[in-house]
Amino acid sequence: MESFYPFDWFRRSEVRPTCQTALSVKPSLEDAIKEIVESLERTSSFDLAIVFASTDFASDLNRLLPILQSRLKAAHWVGCVGGGVIGTNSQGNSLEIEREPALSVTLLRLPGAYLQPFELDLKSLPDLDGPSQSWKDWVGIEPEKCTSMLLFVDPSSIGINDLLSGLDYAYPNAVTLGGIAGPHNAPHGSLFLNDRVVKGAIGLAIGGEWMLEALVAKGCRPIGPVFSIEQCNKNVLLELSHKEQRDSPAAFLQQVLSNLSEEERDMVRDSLFLGVECSDLVISGVGSPRAQATFLVRNLIGIDPTNGAVAVADRLRAGQNVQFQLREAESSRQQAEQLLKASLNRFDEPPLCGLLFACLGRGTSLYGSLNGDVAIAREVINELPIAGVFCNGEIGPVGVATHIHAYTACWGLLRRKLP
Repeated sequence: MESFYPFDWFRRSEVRPTCQTALSVKPSLEDAIKEIVESLERTSSFDLAIVFASTDFASDLNRLLPILQSRLKAAHWVGCVGGGVIGTNSQGNSLEIEREPALSVTLLRLPGAYLQPFELDLKSLPDLDGPSQSWKDWVGIEPEKCTSMLLFVDPSSIGINDLLSGLDYAYPNAVTLGGIAGPHNAPHGSLFLNDRVVKGAIGLAIGGEWMLEALVAKGCRPIGPVFSIEQCNKNVLLELSHKEQRDSPAAFLQQVLSNLSEEERDMVRDSLFLGVECSDLVISGVGSPRAQATFLVRNLIGIDPTNGAVAVADRLRAGQNVQFQLREAESSRQQAEQLLKASLNRFDEPPLCGLLFACLGRGTSLYGSLNGDVAIAREVINELPIAGVFCNGEIGPVGVATHIHAYTACWGLLRRKLP
């Protein structure tokens, strides 16, 4: 029988999960830090600090973390810069600050959590055809300890898709969530790790009694039928097929547009995208594995009027399915609301906080008003502390694989694991 020490139990019982958040929109870094510090507890230590800063502070990033760490206490510090910042201020209001100076700091006390930051040099990745152990050794995290990963990638990095595939390969049971940081002109990187600003990729392994629940809400709805790629060259669609018909992508697009309403055709001018199918093997609760098709939203780069070819911001292959997509606020709002409500029903307790990684193409350009995504979350989960960043590409799971998304809101709800 395990020994029982009442004073140890009393000390443990005093530790409660805690989330404190602060947001400043002061244009001066010193003033922003001062406002942040005055809003947070300075006398005790936390397990984790998550910091998001707008690219307006790019030239001052090397000073940011040392100043914060001299005034706030946390064992681990992670974060990144973005084109916009999401945070919750001292009045408890969650806000999306787009293309303006902003600084967000979240302090977390997570009793029973396993937290391990890591840094990755993306100049030389392990071989995807090699053993998974080489990826585990490279990351330095034991898979059995990790149920979730926060991942931030510098926008100057290459091989990001291979990185995500490698992490899925080595950590198949871990949810990976995060984003590509915002670009800037300063000579240093865009990622925060402890007291440094770095390039490459950084992450935080989360385990023990805690996990991130990932919710991926798209900003588009499909229009027209699903087409199969007959011919393509890298990222250029040359020929599609539907049922017995084969034609150029531009010809099929014209057919799709002809069936839209006048209002929808007006939206197409700046809201048309392509969904590219990714098929992941999903293990259902009963029976055999099944294939679940999901469409990842990708930008349309241009159309060649001479042959009707369409260039897409993704590498394509023959046999894949594609479907044109229309960016629309109402469908995005409905999907986000459904995902959040379903999450609330799965758990007895609300999440401790929500981390939001959103595309810059959302926000006011999608909803026509400020705070679109955080307002949806607050309607479903009242008083949820929210922090996050507008990304250069959002990272989140679809099925069993992790992908880079566009025009998407990737939510990470920090929760205690289900027993």
